[in-house]
Amino acid sequence: MSMEKRMRRWLFFVMLALALTGCGNSRQENENTVERDAPMQIGLSFDSFVIERWTRDRDMFVSTAQGMGAQVNVQVANGDVQEQISQIEYFIKKKMDVIVVIAIDGNALTDVMKKAQEEGIKIISYDRLIDNANADLYISFDNEMVGTLMGERLAAECPEGGNIFTINGSPTDNNVTDVVKGFTEAIEGTGLRIVYTNYCDNWLAELAYDMVNEGLSQTDDIVGVMCGNDDLASQAIKALAENRLAGKVPVVAQDAELSACQRIVEGTQTMTVYKPVEELAKKAAEFAVKIGRGEDITAEIDGKTAFDGTYDVPCYYIEPIAVTAENMDDTIIEDGFHRAEDVYLNIH
Repeated sequence: MSMEKRMRRWLFFVMLALALTGCGNSRQENENTVERDAPMQIGLSFDSFVIERWTRDRDMFVSTAQGMGAQVNVQVANGDVQEQISQIEYFIKKKMDVIVVIAIDGNALTDVMKKAQEEGIKIISYDRLIDNANADLYISFDNEMVGTLMGERLAAECPEGGNIFTINGSPTDNNVTDVVKGFTEAIEGTGLRIVYTNYCDNWLAELAYDMVNEGLSQTDDIVGVMCGNDDLASQAIKALAENRLAGKVPVVAQDAELSACQRIVEGTQTMTVYKPVEELAKKAAEFAVKIGRGEDITAEIDGKTAFDGTYDVPCYYIEPIAVTAENMDDTIIEDGFHRAEDVYLNIH
């Protein structure tokens, strides 16, 4: 073979090698580009949708996160702790960038949330603080203030003091502890005396009906009832009505559900605490995306922390608002939370 032919062959193989290397690099670059361009994955785990507000939270969170380019996988555990743990494990397996949890039981989720962190996944405690998990963020309403507002209103309605019942939410919900603390401190020195108290497992409203009846069997000399939320209040008021006490005994609660707002303007419920859930959900989604991107949110939370039993967790609180018949129009209706025609549906 001539020198010229050997040179041509050598050049051919060199060019071929370069072409193949180029294709390999191009393929790798394309894969890297796809990886870089893949949308952020957020896992959102709900306790249940039994309480009216949670569907509002879900819709606003998902729309906000999607608007920022993230994808949201929503799971609901229907009040089953083991199911919620399984769902979080599924999120871990799917390598979510961020997991946001509305905990059924703040203590039961500690281990699985730590497992998520070990996999490099960011975690957010939404509305309810998860114990000893060292979450990247806790976002909620000021739950002590919720209790304070309820206590202050009940004290104002009963200036001479007297016996009251407290029908609290789930004992595994850390928010309940904060609400009870705020309420108890607010009624100190007012002459109000808690003569019956109980807790509704998994926030089951039907339990409130039985509990109020149980309390009334011990004494019907009461001047007020505090309920952990509006759903519980609906059943408490049902029991009061059957004992001809509805509208006579002030009832305070929280969540500003439509039915509660209707009861307030109708006179069977005294007040509710309005928590702008869509504002909370929007902010939570924004924080989730920012944390997932590795952005620093320190300035936005102003150095606030919440103690989870072991760690001081960065937290962001939104202030709740007391709502009565007097300010219904200026709060619930003006904010568009409920429509006037719906709130005043039964008022003629």
